[in-house]
Amino acid sequence: MVTTPGFRLGIYVFKDAEIVDYAAPYGVFSVARRFDPELEAFLIADAMRPVQTQAGFTVLPNYSFADAPYMNAFLIPGGFGTRQEMHNKRLHTFIESLPADCLITSVCTGSWIYGAMGLLDGLVATNRKEPDRLEASGAGKVPIDRLAEIAPACKISRSRVVDTGRVITAGGIASGMEMGFHLLRRAGYDESLISDVARVMEYGQAYDLYRSDLEIAH
Repeated sequence: MVTTPGFRLGIYVFKDAEIVDYAAPYGVFSVARRFDPELEAFLIADAMRPVQTQAGFTVLPNYSFADAPYMNAFLIPGGFGTRQEMHNKRLHTFIESLPADCLITSVCTGSWIYGAMGLLDGLVATNRKEPDRLEASGAGKVPIDRLAEIAPACKISRSRVVDTGRVITAGGIASGMEMGFHLLRRAGYDESLISDVARVMEYGQAYDLYRSDLEIAH
């Protein structure tokens, strides 16, 4: 596989985005830059203003939709805010404007947005499988089951990461780690470099455990 020089990952941040969902893949790329400084990750938001994500954690985006930054992959994290983002037409328009060679990816309930847009129809996708207290009660629904409801034409997988070619989804709050590693793989980096990144992060044993929890469906 040929490495994509200067691979750029754009991560969408929005009101009540889950912190680990977007911070984990960003962290993987941050450490990977020690091996290849041309790698880049950045935050993108609806507008250039502070974004209050889950639990009041506020971040400053690097770009807005209007900037239309070049990127090789676009990632939507999960979090409570995805319930609103499913109806954010500005986000939908931005996603639809991305070039066909830009990967569209998600962590956890971020895949709901692609499902609501019809982008998962006929594809395989995953989502978080472990419910919180509300989701486990009669008043809620496990996120992976809600994905099946949002996107009935999608085949649901319980794999940690599902790669269908252009669309890549990850299931679970901490699965952003595996998404980060897999995006390095899609960027053309070999397993020795990815394992080195995991080792530096002292995540080697978890990486060994999860690296095979991957479904390739293309």
